[in-house]
Amino acid sequence: MESANHTGIAEFVLLGLSDDPQLQPLFFGLFLCMYLVTLLGNLLIILAVSFNSHLHSPMYFFLCNLSFVELCLTSATIPKMLVNIQAQRKDISYRGCLTQVYFLMIFARMDNFLLTLMANDHFVAICQSLNYTVIMNP
Repeated sequence: MESANHTGIAEFVLLGLSDDPQLQPLFFGLFLCMYLVTLLGNLLIILAVSFNSHLHSPMYFFLCNLSFVELCLTSATIPKMLVNIQAQRKDISYRGCLTQVYFLMIFARMDNFLLTLMANDHFVAICQSLNYTVIMNP
């Protein structure tokens, strides 16, 4: 009986954007700034909706939840990318990759679900404006 050669995948090597070491700090700074602006913008939306009682309506409720999901969606991938830009060894373990893909898919599905709910809310607000309060209240 012949024995088969089985090799398991332990890690993935990430190629990155550029191998030029002079561009690495530029990429790191650029992506870090974009990540921080995204985090701050979403946190400001969440805080504004939470603390202002005039914004407690279905549209702002969905907007607050969408900001939270976007915050989680960007936080699922960007920190590992920032670490890999600065690291000498650019790899990710198989489990780490599966975990990252899992959370990315969960948050992307939540994002699509919230956008669908927001579209339904806007449809009811525009097309059935007289019945909006009856339809949107439980």
